[in-house]
Amino acid sequence: MSDEKLTVEMYTDGACSGNPGRGGYGCILRYKDKTDKYHEKELTQGYDNTTNNRMELMAVIIGLEALKKPCRVDIYSDSKYFIDAFEQKWIDNWQKNNWKTAGKKPVKNVDLWQRLLNAMKPHDIKLFWVKGHNGHEFNERCDKLAVNSSKSDNLLNDFNS
Repeated sequence: MSDEKLTVEMYTDGACSGNPGRGGYGCILRYKDKTDKYHEKELTQGYDNTTNNRMELMAVIIGLEALKKPCRVDIYSDSKYFIDAFEQKWIDNWQKNNWKTAGKKPVKNVDLWQRLLNAMKPHDIKLFWVKGHNGHEFNERCDKLAVNSSKSDNLLNDFNS
C-alpha cells in the first residue's frame, strides 16, 4: 500500500480588477495525513495587465505544479471557463483543431491551457464546480487571496494577456 496515491483537495480562484487589469490567483492545497490531521498550503500571486480567465487557470496550474509526486487531485473551482473546457470537451476539440475554436478562431490563453494539460499529466484529476461568492469556506478564502494579491505592490507582468 505504500505506493497508494495521496489524495489532495485543491481549491482555486482568480480575480481581476478590469479585464484586462490587475489580477491575482489564490489556491489552497489540503491533504489528510495517516492520523487524519489536515495539512494546508496557500499559494497566491498578483499580476499586472491580465484577465480573470488567465488568473482562474493560473490558480490551477500553480497548485498542480506545486505537487511533488503524482496524486489524486480533487479540484474545486468556481470557473465555468475552466470546468466546462473539460466537461463540455472543448479542450479535446481545441487540440484536434490545432488550438482553434469551432468558429476557426485561435483559442484564447492557449499558453496556459497547454501548461495546464502538462501539469495535469501525472495526476488523477476530478473536477468539481462550486458556486462563487456563495459562502463556500475554501472558495471564499481563495477569493480573498486572489483579490489581496491583485492589490499587492509586488505584481508580476502577465506578458501574454
